[in-house]
Amino acid sequence: MGSATTVEMKQRLAIIGNGMAGARFCAELVARGGADRFDITIFGEEPGGAYNRILLSDVLNGSREAGAIETHSLDWFARNNITLRAGEKITFIDRDEKTLTSDRGRISHYDSLVLATGSRALVPPMDGLHSSDGERKKGIFVLRTLADCDRVANYARKATRAVVVGGGLLGLEAARGLMQHGAQVGVVHRSGCLMSAQLDQSSGDMLRHQMEMMGINVHLNKATTAILGDECAQGLAFRDGTELRADMVVLACGIVPNIELARDAGFEVNKGIEVDDALRVQGDENTFAIGECAEHQGQVYGLVAPAWEQARVLALRLSGHSPDALYTGSKTSTKLKVMGVELASIGTPREAEGDEVVTYAEPSKGRYKKLIIRDNRLKGAILLGDVRKAAVLQQAFDRSTPLPDERATLFFDIGRATNDIADFPDDATVCNCNGVSAGTLRATIQEGAASVETLMAQTKAGTGCGTCKSSLKALLAAKG
Repeated sequence: MGSATTVEMKQRLAIIGNGMAGARFCAELVARGGADRFDITIFGEEPGGAYNRILLSDVLNGSREAGAIETHSLDWFARNNITLRAGEKITFIDRDEKTLTSDRGRISHYDSLVLATGSRALVPPMDGLHSSDGERKKGIFVLRTLADCDRVANYARKATRAVVVGGGLLGLEAARGLMQHGAQVGVVHRSGCLMSAQLDQSSGDMLRHQMEMMGINVHLNKATTAILGDECAQGLAFRDGTELRADMVVLACGIVPNIELARDAGFEVNKGIEVDDALRVQGDENTFAIGECAEHQGQVYGLVAPAWEQARVLALRLSGHSPDALYTGSKTSTKLKVMGVELASIGTPREAEGDEVVTYAEPSKGRYKKLIIRDNRLKGAILLGDVRKAAVLQQAFDRSTPLPDERATLFFDIGRATNDIADFPDDATVCNCNGVSAGTLRATIQEGAASVETLMAQTKAGTGCGTCKSSLKALLAAKG
């Protein structure tokens, strides 16, 4: 009798969403041999490959071309045997038949499904959003995609006065972009502190002063109730009865997770799509969710670092490299440039009773530093205007390591701190914008990279907000 040979068939893996989480998961899975285990298809509503949404303001202000923020090109997907359905939106999930229906009428089958549907700009309820024909008034925009960048830039060139509603990270980045197109720019914020999720009042006041010195008009404690004008935006009305004239309005009021597709398919949703520590959607063994659409232990993250952590864990599980890998939550931090001002916010900026608070302020130079310490561990930090110690503080926060008795070494170079960047473990993230680890940078240096510019070109570290360049210099110096 002849012997029979059993050929193991690849599983069909579908990913809904080609944003930063979905594309990153693809890359993490492929790097671990996932293309040998799965036939991978990824659906993206936008045309083209994946790009770094963090850098949209650079496209808006003209400092980068759209192609310069691309992270995974059409060719990358093709080279890695991934089927990319660009410009195709999934409209229905049939869980019983394990099929996806797209807006083109295409029906695709899957064995495992990853929901990376991301989020959309929040448009809060207010009067005057729509004109008489029911469409959004001319001159009202959000900034969430490359297409939004084009629309905003084209309109801004004709505008005289533009106003951004929202003084958080998204709003300040939008204001930064608008400045380059000739309009007078204002920012309206409902609280009394800019970036109130990341800053305290002192640092918020300092940032406001710096923005006003750059020509941005800042209006705090202003709750917007209506957009003025009949067919076109002509200004804002506020709850306190005052008004602000403008012929262009950009809404940057936050984001909303895209959960409707999952909800309509019968998955458990709350603020986001509910997942467990395996990132598995509740009640479905072969469906997972990652990124801004996912809710883990009651938390929905609107930052890129948690999305990448989730992408890595899920890739470890599905590739078989570490099938028991778990996601236990993320410690949040932000490192960026706001209006050209470097900023790092780690953990929570709010201290509790009994916390040790260490601050340093140099208002004339726009520098502010604050540590919140509990049980000799770092619980929060703010660095404004000087972020050279951000990487050291990030490691202390992530690893919950004891802090040096001489707290000043956490702010300034006084000798060599025990938690210097040279001591960072290889898996420590140095570049938040592009997810580049200390290990990747060390390996690139070992292979011959001898300058910051070469490191940036070969790893993409430092090509986002640029605040990690000092860490690149330190790693190069450590080798020497």
